[in-house]
Amino acid sequence: MQTDILLESGTNELEIMEFTIAGVSFGINVAKITEIMQYRSMRTMPNSHPCIEGVFQPRDTIITVFNLIKYMGFPESENLNRDMFIITGFNNLHVAFHVHMVEGIHRIKWSDIERPDSITYGGDDSISTGIAKINKKLITIIDFEKIVSDISPQTGIQLSEIDALGPRERNSKPVVTADDSVLLRKMIYKALNTAGYTNIKSFSDGQQIWDYLASMRDEAINNNVPIETKVAAVISDIEMPMMDGHHLTKLIKEDKILKKLPVILFSSLIDDAMQVKGRELGANAQLSKPEIGNLVTILDKHIL
Repeated sequence: MQTDILLESGTNELEIMEFTIAGVSFGINVAKITEIMQYRSMRTMPNSHPCIEGVFQPRDTIITVFNLIKYMGFPESENLNRDMFIITGFNNLHVAFHVHMVEGIHRIKWSDIERPDSITYGGDDSISTGIAKINKKLITIIDFEKIVSDISPQTGIQLSEIDALGPRERNSKPVVTADDSVLLRKMIYKALNTAGYTNIKSFSDGQQIWDYLASMRDEAINNNVPIETKVAAVISDIEMPMMDGHHLTKLIKEDKILKKLPVILFSSLIDDAMQVKGRELGANAQLSKPEIGNLVTILDKHIL
């Protein structure tokens, strides 16, 4: 089963694929999926992480299989032939996630996805980025970037990229960031701070950052100062509950004051199609996670 779903840019909507493990419903953004297929045999890899089942090559690309069932602590299937692979493409990686069942696709608004409770869903170690209620069923949206980073740390943000930029001066210009992943939010903050940026405000969704930007716009107008004294740049993920990064970009670029701000989209979803969407909405730059060194270089160009 191939996925081929394109949504109009900036509408704050998404398609999620519902899948189940041991009867529990989870969700993944369809934009991350390249294909769904039945479980198949694979070549095991020596000395690999216990949750890496092996690799296979369905066409021209070698796919690594992550056992999501084992990672999440559920019992293995009694009949592997009924299991499914969700093949994904994000962060410039090709990974198949082994699950029990694929249930279908739902089209919803990001505003219908609630942030998970930090106590119930594990706080900083949570792999949940949101909870969607669809047809009286709760579907937990999974942070697949965190899962991949947990199993294969070298695929995540590397602070060594900041060190490679060489000596840097401190910069107090105000930068705001938004990312729904607790782990990535902290890593981005740490990386920017290591790169010399000392005035950073981080938010967990697009609605939060939009409310903050609107308040800074009003303060700038009331005090008769340039908006850049309140916010110098915006760095945003695309996938976020309440409001996604594309809709956030659209609102910023339609505002007569805020449209001056450089908007940098930093997302695991950036590919050629997403580049087109971002440009249509007015994003000043777009790059794929986990390229944190490039993010700092681009930020430097826009606000120094």
